[in-house]
Amino acid sequence: QVHLVESGGGLVQAGGSLRLSCAASGNFFSLNTMGWYRQAPGKQRGLVATITSSGTINSEDSVKGRFIISRDKNTVYLQMNSLKPEDTAVYYCAFSQFGRTVWGQGTQVTVSS
Repeated sequence: QVHLVESGGGLVQAGGSLRLSCAASGNFFSLNTMGWYRQAPGKQRGLVATITSSGTINSEDSVKGRFIISRDKNTVYLQMNSLKPEDTAVYYCAFSQFGRTVWGQGTQVTVSS
C-alpha cells in the first residue's frame, strides 16, 4: 500500500528549468522502480524517465541531455532543464513493485514559447 505526493511544476518560459519531486510513503519492499510519465493534451501517457532502487535509469530519447532523474531513498526527483514547449504536459509520478504500479495525482508543467 503506497501513497505518492507530487510537488513542483508550474509555468516556465522555453529554455527555463523546473524541478519535480515525488515522495512515496507506506509499506513496501526496498526493491522498486520510481519515475515520471507525462500526458500532453490529446496524447497518451508516455515515459519520461524511471529509476530503480539500485540506480538503473531508463529515459525517453527526447529528454536525454536535458532532464535528470534521481532519487533519495523513496523520493524521486526530475530536474528539467532547457525546457521546450513540447514538454508541456501533466507529469505523473509512478511507483512500481511486483508488477503493480501506483500513480501520483499529476502536476501541470507548461512551457511557453
